[in-house]
Amino acid sequence: MMRAFLTSFAAVALLAAPVAAQNLVNLRDADIRAFIDDVSKATGTSFVIDSRVQGKVSVVTDKPLSRAAYFELFLATLRANGFVAVPLGGGQYRVQPAEAGAASAQAGGNRFVTSVVPLASIDAASAAESVRPLLSRGGAVSANRGGNALIIVDFADNVARARSALAAIDRDRATMRVVPLTHSGARDLAASLTTLVGAGEGGRPPVTVAAIDASNAIALRGEAGAVARYAAMVGELDRRAASGSDVRVLFLKHADAAMVLPVLQTLIGQTPTPVASSAAASGGSGNAGGNSGGNGGGGMANAAAMASFATPQTLPASAVGVAAGPEGRRATVTRFEGANALVISAPTDIQRQLGEVVRQLDVVRPQVQVEAIIVEISDTAARQLGVQFLLSGTNGSNVPFAAANYSNAAPNILALAGAVAAEKGAIQSPTIAEAFRNAAVNSLLGPAAPTGGTAGFAGNLGGGAVFGFIINAVRNDGASNILSTPSVMTLDNQPARILVGQEIPITTGEALGTTLTNAFRTVSRQDVGIQLAVRPQINEGGIIKLDIKQIVSSISGAVSGNSTDLILNKREIETAVTVEDGQIVALGGLLDDNERRSIQRVPLLGDIPVVGELFKSRSRSRTKTNLMVFIRPTIVRSRADADAVAANRWDSVRDAQVAREGFSGLDALARDYLRTTPPAEPAMAPK
Repeated sequence: MMRAFLTSFAAVALLAAPVAAQNLVNLRDADIRAFIDDVSKATGTSFVIDSRVQGKVSVVTDKPLSRAAYFELFLATLRANGFVAVPLGGGQYRVQPAEAGAASAQAGGNRFVTSVVPLASIDAASAAESVRPLLSRGGAVSANRGGNALIIVDFADNVARARSALAAIDRDRATMRVVPLTHSGARDLAASLTTLVGAGEGGRPPVTVAAIDASNAIALRGEAGAVARYAAMVGELDRRAASGSDVRVLFLKHADAAMVLPVLQTLIGQTPTPVASSAAASGGSGNAGGNSGGNGGGGMANAAAMASFATPQTLPASAVGVAAGPEGRRATVTRFEGANALVISAPTDIQRQLGEVVRQLDVVRPQVQVEAIIVEISDTAARQLGVQFLLSGTNGSNVPFAAANYSNAAPNILALAGAVAAEKGAIQSPTIAEAFRNAAVNSLLGPAAPTGGTAGFAGNLGGGAVFGFIINAVRNDGASNILSTPSVMTLDNQPARILVGQEIPITTGEALGTTLTNAFRTVSRQDVGIQLAVRPQINEGGIIKLDIKQIVSSISGAVSGNSTDLILNKREIETAVTVEDGQIVALGGLLDDNERRSIQRVPLLGDIPVVGELFKSRSRSRTKTNLMVFIRPTIVRSRADADAVAANRWDSVRDAQVAREGFSGLDALARDYLRTTPPAEPAMAPK
C-alpha cells in the first residue's frame, strides 16, 4: 500500500508542477507504461508505445531535475531495461525494444545512431570482427568491402568507443623498399615473386610486388619483416642471374619474329636480316603480276612500296648502345622459323635489355577493315547521218569517176564497188580482186560494220555510167550505273591489296626476220579491274591514317580495226587521308561532260545550201560521267568486333542468295562443312 501511495503521490506532484518546475522522482517497481505516461505529462512529449514494452522500473533521484535532465533520465531508464525511444518527428517518439532500434539514427549517448567509418589500412571484414564485442545487444556492424568501410548502428556512446578503437588499429604500418636490379629483368622477376608470395591472411598478400620498368627495379610494400625477407630474396635472385646462360630463347606470342629480328640486330650493331615474313612477302608479291614493260604496273608497284615501309632502317654501329657486354663479348640475335622464336646470344644485361624491347613489341595489333564504294554513272548519246555516192563509167566509156566517201560512215561505198567490179571480172589481178572482196566483207561485218539504219541504191544510168549511193543514219543512247564495293581487312601498319578483275596480254615487243625465221613477240600481263591497295595506321584516339591507291580500269577496245593493241580506261586515286573510326570519307571523284561534233563534207559542194547536205556526213556524241570514290575504315580490336564484321557480310551474301534463289544454303554449309555456327542467324520470317 505504501508503494502504491508513493507512486500516486509522485504522479499527482508531476501533474501539478509547472513547465519550468523541478522534478523529484522516487519510483519503485512502477509499471513502465505508467512511468512513460508520467514523463509525457511532465515534459509535454507524446509517445507511441510498442506492445512489447512491458515490465517494472525503479527510478530514484536525490534532488530535483529539470525537464531536459528528466528526459535524459527517462532515456537511460529505457536503455537499462532493454528499450529505446525512436524519434518520429514533430516531437513524438516511439518506445520499442532496443533490438528493433538499429534501423534509426539519433544523437545523444542514450539514443541509437548510424555511423559510417571509412578504413585506410585494415580490411573491413577483420575490422568488423574487432569492434563487434564493443556493441550492445541491439547494435549491429556490417562491412562494406567495395568501399572498405564499416557501417555501425548502436547507442551513441558505444559507437564513439568503436570509432576510437578503429582509429587506434587502422594505421598504415607498411613499409616500402625499392630494390634495383643489375642482371635480371624487373617484369620477369616481379611475376615470379608474385607467384611465390601468394595470399596471406584474409586473402591479402603480405607483400605487394611491382615492377618498375623505367629503372629496372622491384618495389616491395608490406610489413617491415616481410619486406626485408623478400628484398633479400630479390637480391639473391639478381646475383644468381649474373651467372646464368649467355643464350636465351624468346617465344613471341603475337609479333612476327622476322619483323622483330632486324630491329634487335640494328640495336646491337649486327647486319640486319632482310624482312621475309609472310606478311611482307604477300605485300611485295603483287609485283609478280605486273607489267615488265612498264605499262600499268603502278598498282603492284605501290603495294610493294608500301610493304617496304615495314623494313627498318639500319643505324650506324656508332649509334649502338648495347653492342657488347661489360666483358666485351659481342651479342648475336637470330630467329627460329619453326616456332616464331628469337635466339639471343649475349651477356645477361644485354639479354635483359633486348627482352624488354621484345616485350614491348610483342603485342596484339588491332586490325582495320577498309571498305570502299566506287560509283560511276554515265550517259552516252550519239547521232550520225551521212550520204556516200559513187559515179563511174564501165569499160570503154568516157564517164568520169566521182565519189564521196567519209571515214565516219559505214559501209564503205568504195570497198563495195571494188568487190562488185572484182566479181564481174573488171579487175584482172587476182590479188587486187581478193583485197577488194576482203575490204567489202570487213566493211559490212568487221569492227567498223554499220549500225543504225542503212539504205542504198546502185544501177546503170545508161551510156556506160554507173551510179550508187548509201545513206547511213545512227542514233545510239546508252546509260550505265556501276557500283563496286571492294573491301579488305589487314593489321595495323600492314599493307594490303585486293584485285578483282583480269590479266590481259599486252604486246611489248616484236621482231620479224626477213625470212620470217626467228620471229618472236614479247608479251606482258596487265591487271585490269578494280584494285585497292591500302596501309592503315591507327593513331591516338582511334584516328586512322590511310595510305590508299585505288584503281578502276577496263578494256575500251582496239586502237584501230587492223590493230591488236588495246585501249584501257583507267581511273586512279593515290592519296593519304586521316579519318576517324567508322567515318565515311570521299576520296575524290570526277564529273566529266564530253561533247564531240564532226562534219565531213566535199569541198564547194558541201557548202551549197540545202543540196550541200547530200555531200556531208555529220556525227555528234556526248558522254557524261560522274565518278566518286568513298572509303570507310573500321577498327577491329576484339573478337566481338570481328564477329560483328563477319555477321554483317554474312547477312549481305545470304540475303542476296535468298533474293535470287528463294533460299540460302550458306548456313547449312557453315554447319556441315566448317562445323561451326554461322556468324549471324537468319532473320525471323514475317508471319
